[in-house]
Amino acid sequence: MSHAYTTLEAANETFELQSTADLENNDNKPHRPSRHARTASTSSFVHFKNPIQPDTTGQEDASTSEFGTATRLAVQALPSLLMSVVGLVFAGWMMDVFQHWDVFVQVSELFILVPVLLNLKGNLEMNLAARFSTSANLGDLDNAETRNSLVWGNLALIQVQALIAGSIAGVFSFFLGILEHPNEPATVSESVLIISSSMISAAVSSLVLGVFMCLLIILSRRLRIDPDNIACPMASSLGDVVTLGILAGCAQALLASVDSMLSLGLFVLMVLSIPIFARWVWRNKDVKDLLYSGWSPILFAMLISSFAGLVLERYVEQFKGLAMLTPILCGLGGNLGSIYASRISTCLHAGAQEQYNLVEWTLLAMNVPVQVLFLALTWLLELGHLDFTLAFAITYFVVSMLSTGIALKMGKYMTLTFWKRGYDPDNYVLPYLTALIDVICTSMLVISFSWLSSNGLADLATSTHSSS
Repeated sequence: MSHAYTTLEAANETFELQSTADLENNDNKPHRPSRHARTASTSSFVHFKNPIQPDTTGQEDASTSEFGTATRLAVQALPSLLMSVVGLVFAGWMMDVFQHWDVFVQVSELFILVPVLLNLKGNLEMNLAARFSTSANLGDLDNAETRNSLVWGNLALIQVQALIAGSIAGVFSFFLGILEHPNEPATVSESVLIISSSMISAAVSSLVLGVFMCLLIILSRRLRIDPDNIACPMASSLGDVVTLGILAGCAQALLASVDSMLSLGLFVLMVLSIPIFARWVWRNKDVKDLLYSGWSPILFAMLISSFAGLVLERYVEQFKGLAMLTPILCGLGGNLGSIYASRISTCLHAGAQEQYNLVEWTLLAMNVPVQVLFLALTWLLELGHLDFTLAFAITYFVVSMLSTGIALKMGKYMTLTFWKRGYDPDNYVLPYLTALIDVICTSMLVISFSWLSSNGLADLATSTHSSS
């Protein structure tokens, strides 16, 4: 685990954390059996009356350590972020294409479903990545029996969560569509299509991505790479591409049989499979507690991210390229915030400490080359039919830096707050963080598009709305 250890001072509080020597002495102590709540910990939140005074000796070693920490973080995280850019660009391009498909034209509720489902699914995989990263850094995956139990238990757990989350997302999107278009509500057959497509895409993508994430984190452990730096971005970007592709393909296929019983039959089949996977999870002592805990952040995150869906559905036809840029802006900010939150959570579980200012500035600086690369690809490939002006490039870059800074601060203080209140950040922080970032980034992007168009700095309005 390549985290640096310093003293934490946040919210006018100083917390007592174990040193590296204490960790080495505790290597043989059993780990906590459950990680859905912080019932016992190797680090305690003891308040000091006076902050610990910094040790002025060995400042040269500290400077070298800081440089090494920043270098390791950049070397390990930057490739995964660049790969996530490719995945996010591809997801944005897919959304730009899918919005013209018959199923999206006829069933507009799918525009509401997309951000809700992607947020829910992203939370499931990112929670899995955060839990497994913590387990890897604590050494739990080094034992073959424990590793196999955690892998199979989590794969069954994520199926239960995906099927339930997919059904809830489908129902929620359907009712939001009624509220948004009360004069043109979806039919019963269309509602079944929405729910069935949501559940199928959630279940299939969870299986594929769950296996991939488990293998990635186990391999990272063996290669001495900190999975906290790579797992969450990979889970987020790949999850969007796989889930979006399966959702669009499944919905388009079911649309051809919308008047038959195919959608209803698939829905019943998936509902019946939930207790089978749940029984498998219940018999696994390592993950059984997660079967009934941790649902509140996932469900509340769905409610929060639904606002992003409503904003996207309302403005997606008014501005060119909005459908492509939204997942990229939201995804990069969420990825960097999730890396930070996952690192802090691992340090808290291990009784170690992160170098907050160093890591924050490193992650913020990493956003610069990633965004520059994306803007270059957008200009060279003419993605999203955008009017790529200098004003647009500068405005988008400023919005991306602001959203990333907000994501980093939110990731830090949310992780510390949940830990202090006795909740495991691995199961609670990322859903709230990504949902709030979705709303913030989507709103900021719409505002910037509107400002650029109204001031004549870029022609971003569609032909229909520009002529009106």
